[in-house]
Amino acid sequence: MTETQQRPRDDRQVPRHERRDFAPRRSRYAVVVPVINEGERLRGQLRRMHDCGHGLDVLVADGGSTDGSLADDFLAAHGVRSVLVKTGPGRLGAQLRMAFSAALDDGYQGVITVDGNGKDGVDAIARFAARLDEGYDYVQGSRFVRGGRAVNTPWSRYLAIRLLHAPLLSAGARTWYTDTTNGFRGHSARLLADPRVGVFRTVFDAYELLAYLPVRAARLGLRVGEVPVTRAYPRGAVPTKITKWSGHLDLLAVAARAATGRYDPDAG
Repeated sequence: MTETQQRPRDDRQVPRHERRDFAPRRSRYAVVVPVINEGERLRGQLRRMHDCGHGLDVLVADGGSTDGSLADDFLAAHGVRSVLVKTGPGRLGAQLRMAFSAALDDGYQGVITVDGNGKDGVDAIARFAARLDEGYDYVQGSRFVRGGRAVNTPWSRYLAIRLLHAPLLSAGARTWYTDTTNGFRGHSARLLADPRVGVFRTVFDAYELLAYLPVRAARLGLRVGEVPVTRAYPRGAVPTKITKWSGHLDLLAVAARAATGRYDPDAG
């Protein structure tokens, strides 16, 4: 294992972080798993990812977990190539910028992201890789297209996605998307490195990138599409990082800004 302190590059706004590598790069694409204190949900997911044989390198983008779930011996034994631990400021968007920057520096030709909370059917990873192979720049996972499955989705969340969030971002993108809050996605290196997209900016601190990328990719004429995925919520209390109605209203406000071009690099 090698451990390094990573300092921000002058040309990218990336948070300070530490990196631990357990293996060399072996694949064309990387699977990035952003997490913070997901405990056994993450460990179970990494086991499933290891067992499904997708053949891609896995990079864990940790926001500063303190639950002991990211022990080096466990990660190395379950196919994780690297773990990046954010030590600088920021939330999910900062974790993604950190991981995207590392993936580009490592020479990956694309990045697939999947939440680390155990809700996603990780067997779909191969579908994203296939679309990237076909030349797609942005691939949105959707539980609402043919072949997708939405299991135990809370009705409030279902209605918010289908009636508000997805239509709003689709209008901004001028392309129809069906599941725009879903973090299971594929991104080409071309998209992530494009200065017209400008991924590496501190304005993308929390959930902004999730709303911005599908809109910006489509508006720039890049190749975008959806693939079917399964997303399953446990029965009973729903584990989520978004709590209270204020959190959901914030997501819609972010979506409105993304749809109207407020996050574009050339926005005033």
